[in-house]
Amino acid sequence: MKFAAIDIGSNAVRLLFSQVFEDKKTSTFKKDALFRVPLRLGEDVFVNNKISKEKTSELVDTMIAFKHLIKAYKPESYMACATSAMREAENRDDVVNLIKKKSGINLEIIDGKKEADIIYSNQIAETLDKKGNYLYIDVGGGSTELTLISKSRIISSQSFNIGTVRFLKMKELKSEWTKMEKWLKENVCLYPSVSGIGSGGNINKIFKMSDLKEGKPLQLKNIKKIYNELDSFSLQERITILGLRPDRADVIIPAAKIFISVMNWAKIKNLYVPQVGLSDGIIHVLYENQKREN
Repeated sequence: MKFAAIDIGSNAVRLLFSQVFEDKKTSTFKKDALFRVPLRLGEDVFVNNKISKEKTSELVDTMIAFKHLIKAYKPESYMACATSAMREAENRDDVVNLIKKKSGINLEIIDGKKEADIIYSNQIAETLDKKGNYLYIDVGGGSTELTLISKSRIISSQSFNIGTVRFLKMKELKSEWTKMEKWLKENVCLYPSVSGIGSGGNINKIFKMSDLKEGKPLQLKNIKKIYNELDSFSLQERITILGLRPDRADVIIPAAKIFISVMNWAKIKNLYVPQVGLSDGIIHVLYENQKREN
């Protein structure tokens, strides 16, 4: 079975095509293709509280292109979700209606709770120790979603307006960091030996830079070391010397800071990086919906 997922984030817009192969006991998810456009809607929203005409036009053009690709791929179904930047945009309804009119795509703006639930749909914790305690940490351009998992069950989840693009635009409130620290200490620190599960393009890149084997956890000291290395280069040097994409070279620094802060406050030493995110979670949701309908 084929499925498609659109994730409209604060930093980039993604279209993921995946197939699901079933046998008697398991379902295997295989990514076919991923298209990513670095629109950075958060640059508008976190400064001016709305999406500009220019970026609206770029987003609509991207959705039209995505619709053509979806038509060619012929999935069983697809879903389009938007997160933090669209949540906060004063003109979000106008943008959603324009996307529907021009591309035919129904875009759903999801709240932080639903975003965390969809990300958790990847069921990564179940592939680790089913009796273990985990904190799922998803760091995006506009928000960070935290989900506490114990014995494969969600205990608590919370979304915070702390993100990489918001950080660059100096639009994060100190109170939001205080709220995150308080939530971690009142919830996560109650559980012994909590490991982290990290998602988002920045932690995926940090993991690749660590040269660890797939499945091995990043240690907090690994992330601090890579952060210090990245921070020792200028933005231009991160692009020309380290080979980072321009839209990754700036946000990777605040992303590392967020992961380090969360892990310090939650007393987490190890972070697993399965390299999945919201778009992968959408695929899982679509597959489960398809199974129920059949």
